Amino acid sequence: MVSIATVMAILGGTAGYLLSDHYSNATDTALSASAAESNVMTSPVGSVTETASIPDIEPRRETVILEKGSNLMATLTATGLERTVAYNAIEALRDVYNPRKLRAGQEFDLVYSAPMEDSIELLDELSFQPDPETIVSVSRTDSGFEASSDKIELTTKKNVASGTIEQSLFLAAERNGVPIPVLMSLIELYSYEVDFQRDIQPGDSFEVMYQELENDKGERVRYGDLLYASMTLSGHEVRLYSYTDSNGETDFYNQKGESYRRALMRTPINGARLSSGFGKRKHPILGYTKMHNGIDFAAPRGTPIFAAGNGTIAKIGRNGGYGNYIRIRHNDSYETAYAHMKGFAKGLKQGSRVKQGDVIGYVGTTGASTGPHLHYEILKNNAQVNPIRVKMPSGKKLKGDELKTFLADADILRKQYAELSLDNRKLASAQ
Repeated sequence: MVSIATVMAILGGTAGYLLSDHYSNATDTALSASAAESNVMTSPVGSVTETASIPDIEPRRETVILEKGSNLMATLTATGLERTVAYNAIEALRDVYNPRKLRAGQEFDLVYSAPMEDSIELLDELSFQPDPETIVSVSRTDSGFEASSDKIELTTKKNVASGTIEQSLFLAAERNGVPIPVLMSLIELYSYEVDFQRDIQPGDSFEVMYQELENDKGERVRYGDLLYASMTLSGHEVRLYSYTDSNGETDFYNQKGESYRRALMRTPINGARLSSGFGKRKHPILGYTKMHNGIDFAAPRGTPIFAAGNGTIAKIGRNGGYGNYIRIRHNDSYETAYAHMKGFAKGLKQGSRVKQGDVIGYVGTTGASTGPHLHYEILKNNAQVNPIRVKMPSGKKLKGDELKTFLADADILRKQYAELSLDNRKLASAQ
């Protein structure tokens, strides 16, 4: 004779639960048990399991959008979610993400489940992407809600572009499909030696190879690093290659293995127009001729200004006709100064350390200024020198085995550029 306990142990899970529930509601326990045992003896165990099985219930999914002027609480409760549940989910979210940063248009994916006993839906998960590289989730647990923030794994691919300059580098880059972030990286890289207002002529050309980062759907999320660049200016070609040395430091080197990064940048601002050079000039406000001890870059108000090199802030604040002013000490010989700024980057003060390329302030027109621009000075041994003409201190030079490794890597980058360029031309011809 097979007992009920034995059948329940064989069936387990839901089937066992249903059998026990059925017999607990019987009016005559002994008779019901006897009948059940008789049925079990005359019926295969498999047939009982099939009768007691429950179909899987797919969780319900919903996508909601944060409307302008609304908030996450209102968005969630508008779906019918109880306010207490929404509150608990949002409180858990605060552990990994500030809900105040949410903006209109943000999509949220909601997953619900419904227990069999009362068919009331429960919020199982809330997830969203605050940016293309991050996914934030809030999930139900036995003790409430828990939140997590995870980076989305991106795939890196290479792309190339080239062009001939007819009017300006910007127009040539735009015409040949160079993304703006890549163009800015190119300008910053060559700004150590190239005056983009004076040195570029019609007929000059450029080449770039850069990274594109894609998600698992093959969608481009952002642009990565510049890997190779070449500019031919007045017939003189300068090729630059990204290389990570044996110490793990990445920099750009020319064909000879010499770092193209100098101690100081000649133009610590992107996209600006050289509006006034170094030397004597008639002052636009004072009205008489005096020495102009720097160079001026006209640019829209608020344009970022970069530290021209690594160093320590020697002075920051108002400085007479200079307006908002910063001076950076780079070493025993060199200092740089920046004037007429709208304001300074947060957290900077006298003694602050800055790195080359850090944003230190923004273009303005404070002090004796007739319009928004950056007044930039380079001081050598406490005397202003012409930023355009001064010979900049050279950077690192690779030697020995390090140079051999670099040259081999540079050859690979050059071949990759040629192959991708050929592929792009074939694709353009096919289209």
